[in-house]
Amino acid sequence: MGFLDRLKGAKDTVTDKVGEAVDKHGDKIESGLDKAAGFVDDKTGGKYHDKIEGATGKAKDALGKLESDQPGDDTPA
Repeated sequence: MGFLDRLKGAKDTVTDKVGEAVDKHGDKIESGLDKAAGFVDDKTGGKYHDKIEGATGKAKDALGKLESDQPGDDTPA
C-alpha cells in the first residue's frame, strides 16, 4: 500500500467520523453557529451583519450536506 492509498484511507476515516459527529450533534453545531454569529454581529455593532449572515448560511449549508452524505441516509442530496 502506497503513501497515497494510506492518505486516501485516512481521509475516508476522518470524513466518516466527522459525518457521525454531525449526525449526532448537528443541532448543537447549528446552535453554536447562530450564537457565534450573534456574538460577532454584536461586537461589530452590526457593521458586517450581511457578511456574517452569509457566512453562517454557507456553514449551515455545508453542515446539511455532511448530514445528507452519510450512508444509510435517505435524504436526497
